[in-house]
Amino acid sequence: MSSGNKVVKNAAWIVVCHVAQALINLIMNMLTARYLGPSNYGLISYAASIVAFVVPIMQLGLNAVLVQELVNHPEKEGQTMGTAILLNVAASLVSSVLVVLFAATVNYGERDTIIVCGLYSLNLMFQAVQMIRYWYQAKLLSKYTSVVSLIAYTLVAVYRAVLLITQKSIYWFAISQALDYMLIGFGLVVIYRKLGGQKFSFSWKRGKELLSVGRYYIVSAMMVTVFAQTDKIMLKLMIHEEATGFYSVAVTCAGMTSFVFAAIIDSCRPVIVKSKLVDQKAYEHKMSVLYSIVIFVSLAQSVVISLLAEPIIQVLYGDAYGAAAQVLGCVVWYTTFSYLGAVRDVWILSENKGRYLWIINLTGASANVILNLCLIPVWGALGAAVASLITQFFTNVVLGFIIKPIRENNRLMLRGCDPRLLWSYGRSMIRK
Repeated sequence: MSSGNKVVKNAAWIVVCHVAQALINLIMNMLTARYLGPSNYGLISYAASIVAFVVPIMQLGLNAVLVQELVNHPEKEGQTMGTAILLNVAASLVSSVLVVLFAATVNYGERDTIIVCGLYSLNLMFQAVQMIRYWYQAKLLSKYTSVVSLIAYTLVAVYRAVLLITQKSIYWFAISQALDYMLIGFGLVVIYRKLGGQKFSFSWKRGKELLSVGRYYIVSAMMVTVFAQTDKIMLKLMIHEEATGFYSVAVTCAGMTSFVFAAIIDSCRPVIVKSKLVDQKAYEHKMSVLYSIVIFVSLAQSVVISLLAEPIIQVLYGDAYGAAAQVLGCVVWYTTFSYLGAVRDVWILSENKGRYLWIINLTGASANVILNLCLIPVWGALGAAVASLITQFFTNVVLGFIIKPIRENNRLMLRGCDPRLLWSYGRSMIRK
C-alpha cells in the first residue's frame, strides 16, 4: 500500500471514530453545561485551564519528538516508550502538586475551587501513560487508539449521565476526565502487548537523549498553553466564573471539528518525517499539500460556524448561554490560524529547528497576555476571543516572515494557499 493510501486509511479510522466520539462529547457537555449552569461550568473550565498549564511540564517535550524517535530508531521502541512513560508519570505527580498549590494560593479561601482543581489534576498521571499513543501514530495504526478512545468516551459518558440523573455535585464531574484517560491508557497498553510491541524498559541514557531533544519543546509548549488557556483564567480572576463559562462554551463549539484536523496532521506527520530523509522535493510537496488541506477545510468550517453561531448556541446550550454566540463568531476564526501552527510544528520537527519554538511561542504568549489585559475589561469574553484571534494570526503567520530561519515554512504555507494544489491532490487520490 502506498504511503498516501496509508495516510488516508489511517486518517479515515480516526475521523470515523472521532465523529461518534465528538457527538457523544457534544451531547454530554451540553447536558452537563445546562445542569451545572454558567458559574459551575466556568469553574470546571477554570480547573481544566490550570491543569493544562502544567501539562507541558508533565510531557517534558517528549510528545513532540516521540514519533520522530520511533521512526528513526525502531529497534529501540520498547526502551523509548518505557523511558518516556516513566519520566512522564514522575513528572505528573509533581505537576499535580503544583496545581493544588497554585489554586490554594491564588484562590485562597475558595474551598470549591481548590477541591475541583485538585480532583481535575488526577488526570495528569493517566495522561502520562497515554504517551504510548505516539507509537501507534508512528506505525500508522491510529485505528486502535481511535476505537479505544471511543469505547472509553462512551463509558465515561454513561458515568456522567448517571451523575446527571442522580444530581451529583460538581466534584464528581471534576474526576470524569481522569476516568477517561485511565481507560484509554490501560486499553492502549494491553493492545500494544497484543500486537507484539517490544517490552518496556527504562534507560537513563535513553532518557537523557530524549530530554536533550524534547527540552526545546517544554518552554514552547508552556507558551502555547499560556495563549490557549490564559484567557479563561483571566476571565475568572478579572470578571467572574460566568464569563469563563460563556467563553468555554464558545471554544467547545468552535472545536467540534478539531478531531478532523488532528487526524489529518497526526496521520501525515510520520510520512512527512520519513520523506524528509529520502526526497527533499517530495517532502516539500507533502508539506504544502498538508497546508492546503488544513487551510481550505478550516476556512470552510469557520464561515459556516460564524454564520450559524446564534442558533448553534441556542439549540445546544439554551438561553442561559446566549452571550456565547457573539464570542463563538470570533473564536472560530482563531482556531483556523491555530491549525496552521500545528502544521508548522511538523515542519519544525522535520527540520530539527525546535530551538526557535521558544521565540515564537514566548512572543505569542506575551502578546496574548497583554491583549487580554487590554480587551477583557472592555469587552469581557468577546475581548478574550479577539485577543486570541490576533495572537494566533500574529504567531502562526506574521512571525514566520519576521524570523528568518523559518521563512521557508511560510513559503510552503503560501504555496498551500493555491486551491489548484488541493484539487490536484484530490484527483490523484481518487485515481489511486
